[in-house]
Amino acid sequence: MAFNTFCEQSLIHARKLLQDGFYGPPVIVVGDFMLDRYLCGEVFRISPEAPVPVVKILEERLIAGGAGNVAANLAGLGVSSAVIGRAGNDSQGSALLSLPLFKDIDSSGMCINGQTTVKTRILGSGRQQMLRLDQEDVKAPSDEEIAAVLSKISHSAESGVKLIIISDYGKGFCSPELCRKIIALARERSVNVWADPKKTDWECYRGAFIVTPNIRELSDAVGRAVKNDDEDITAAAIGLMEKYDIENMLVTRSDKGATLIEGGIAAHMPVGAVEVYDVSGAGDTMIAVAAAFAAEGLPLRDAVRLANAASQVVIGKIGTYPISAPELLEAISEKSGSAHQKVMSADDAAALCGKWRDAGERVVFTNGCFDILHAGHIDSLNAARALGDRLIVGLNSDGSVCRLKGESRPINGAEARAKLLAALEAVSAVVIFEEDTPAELLSRLRPDVIAKGGDYRPEEVAGREFAAEVVIIPLTEGFSTTSIIERLHEE
Repeated sequence: MAFNTFCEQSLIHARKLLQDGFYGPPVIVVGDFMLDRYLCGEVFRISPEAPVPVVKILEERLIAGGAGNVAANLAGLGVSSAVIGRAGNDSQGSALLSLPLFKDIDSSGMCINGQTTVKTRILGSGRQQMLRLDQEDVKAPSDEEIAAVLSKISHSAESGVKLIIISDYGKGFCSPELCRKIIALARERSVNVWADPKKTDWECYRGAFIVTPNIRELSDAVGRAVKNDDEDITAAAIGLMEKYDIENMLVTRSDKGATLIEGGIAAHMPVGAVEVYDVSGAGDTMIAVAAAFAAEGLPLRDAVRLANAASQVVIGKIGTYPISAPELLEAISEKSGSAHQKVMSADDAAALCGKWRDAGERVVFTNGCFDILHAGHIDSLNAARALGDRLIVGLNSDGSVCRLKGESRPINGAEARAKLLAALEAVSAVVIFEEDTPAELLSRLRPDVIAKGGDYRPEEVAGREFAAEVVIIPLTEGFSTTSIIERLHEE
């Protein structure tokens, strides 16, 4: 995953949340909760009773699985959550609700009845999974349970909750009736529903804010084998979105990363090289992390990029493994080592533009001398950044400024001016150019938008032929470098 294509402002926001803590209202997790049981041991011999290995158990670990793993990922990040689902009125249900996870979250919405779903995994030498044993009783919630769930969600919405995750593992609790009623209630209360699907009929997810299938689940929903390539994934996803009135879709694609369809536009997000030990629970990490950051106001695309980074951490672990805030902070710090090196050559900027466009990002270009940085410049730069996902600033060199402004200019050298621009959150990259206009630079960058401050007409903007759109940004009255210099001379 290339974090040099990541929105700098979002990256700063994400680091702050991971370091200082998430502060938004709780995220509600509704779904199929289960107990993941790991029996870890060593294989010394083959059984004399049958041609099977004998595993000597050395360790037993109990972890919350299914929707419980979604809640565990939220807790690992430090996100407040409330859980709604079922735990059996048996010893396994008691073991599940006694896990440390449930001491830190609101579990008052859990229904206690029936049999707890338990997945027992046998791990042999080298911690390789040898066998899985499942205990389950697939049962839909009763009318009374559905009423209790809706009442809990209604009260939570009144308290400020803005996001619900439906973690459907096909174990019965997320019945079509319950899913439909949750989404209908959520839409009435302006609450976004994120659904991780297991059903082949997506009618029950109609109207969801986002659905997050993997390739197999996407194939099951469209009724054919979807190829794991950008074009087929996009076509299948958009078809389902239109059919079921789904606003967005996130398709997890194993070693090919993920594809986000937002506003009808696909952004394909590859993964870096990583050694895979166990993919179980990776989908839970994706939906939990993306939802957590989206709930804090990050753009959906950037929230998904963070989730993609988190999933690469957990698949390098053995068993169901929730991400933690320190681990994700370390991961994005490692991947964004060049994020702050914003001052670059035209060649490097052109290469970055290509990567940004490949990731589905909208690139904006603006230019100027920025000799004495003032409030008018800040207003213009922020306005330009708001036009897309990335802002590249073309900066006139010292020679260029001298030719345009006179021999007494610039006041500050190009390196100092570039350093100030690079320190601004709105700016993604700074390129110093020698010519009097940025036309040559634009011929190499070919941005989506050219933003120009002043009273120009679009047809007067140099290099306009190298962009799809030109936007004129009004200048902030009362601010100009020339007037500032004149006032200083008067004093």
